[in-house]
Amino acid sequence: MEIRYRIATETDIPSLAGLRALTRGTVEGWAPYIAGYMEGINNPQKALAPRAVYAAMDDEKVVGWIAGHLTKRLGCDGELQWIDVAPEYRRKGIASELVKLLAGWFAGQNASKICVDPGNDDSRKFYAANGAENLNQHWMYWEDITILVE
Repeated sequence: MEIRYRIATETDIPSLAGLRALTRGTVEGWAPYIAGYMEGINNPQKALAPRAVYAAMDDEKVVGWIAGHLTKRLGCDGELQWIDVAPEYRRKGIASELVKLLAGWFAGQNASKICVDPGNDDSRKFYAANGAENLNQHWMYWEDITILVE
């Protein structure tokens, strides 16, 4: 298995929505929301226009993805919005690689303090293992996510 990473495109939206729907909601609900996010129409609280979405590919299959944007929320420069990896591809380093890829994008945007809402204890452990710390009861952050860029 050789995973490659690339910028996600409009044609990836059904696959991205499918991965998101594995844990919450439906493909039909997520697809227009993700499309709107990518187009800059759907904006999380205090989000700024610059955003990035990357896909992890196994051959032609999207097996993971990550999205992030610049923000003014919680005193952060950016926010990791979503990250999903197909269950059969988990624990293979794909999510960590996606975080590093997004960290590189943030570095290019001169954004270092990055927030994330972990959502659950497993995600909280993942983010901590990738250098994030608790910001408050609900949020985690990287004081300088650019240290993840190789």
